[in-house]
Amino acid sequence: MTDSTPPDMADSTAQHPGPAALPEGLFADNTGCPRCGWCQATSLYRHYHDHEWGFPVADDRRLFEKLCLEGFQSGLSWLTILNKREGFRQAFANFDAEQVAAFDQADVQRLVQDAGIVRHRGKIESTINNARRVLDLRREFGSLAHYVWRHEPAAADRPERMTREVARTLSTSPASIALSKDLKKRGWSFVGPTTVYAFMQAMGLVNDHLEGCHARSAALKARADFVVPRS
Repeated sequence: MTDSTPPDMADSTAQHPGPAALPEGLFADNTGCPRCGWCQATSLYRHYHDHEWGFPVADDRRLFEKLCLEGFQSGLSWLTILNKREGFRQAFANFDAEQVAAFDQADVQRLVQDAGIVRHRGKIESTINNARRVLDLRREFGSLAHYVWRHEPAAADRPERMTREVARTLSTSPASIALSKDLKKRGWSFVGPTTVYAFMQAMGLVNDHLEGCHARSAALKARADFVVPRS
């Protein structure tokens, strides 16, 4: 499941305050601030929605972290992963690709016993493998960011309006399918099209905040000011 129909959009039935109803899929807190309905469960979730999700990122560490955590999310909710994010960062050297690429079987054994993360051997080994693939991409493209942003979809390929109904149809896209295919060809694992689309949503390659969400305009402004990595 992606972040946009995320974990709980289908169950978002909260009544909204104020004289006029908000567009479907949004909720408002006691200040009247409208947000995408999927983030209402906790304050941590709302902070992630307001300040991270959908805002463009060019930092290799954050991009690598998100690709890894989306892989760990498979079969779980993003909130579960978000609650463990600091544990993941401690376990995986703050997602420094060079350090993680040097992990060995002793590290795998250590990590499968670490209660601060999701103790899935296949996903742990995938993270180490993918760190090595990051180093390959850096040698070829200069940075992971430069490689990733080459796959940003054209504006003409995006929906004209991001409504709840539209968001429900978006679990993959032609761009996420293409990026997934290329990553797999390069030896990455746990990077299926749905996982990659959730990554693109979170890292700002697409803006899937709903129309009327206060963070949508902030993400659009951030994207207007963003310098796409070129090397």
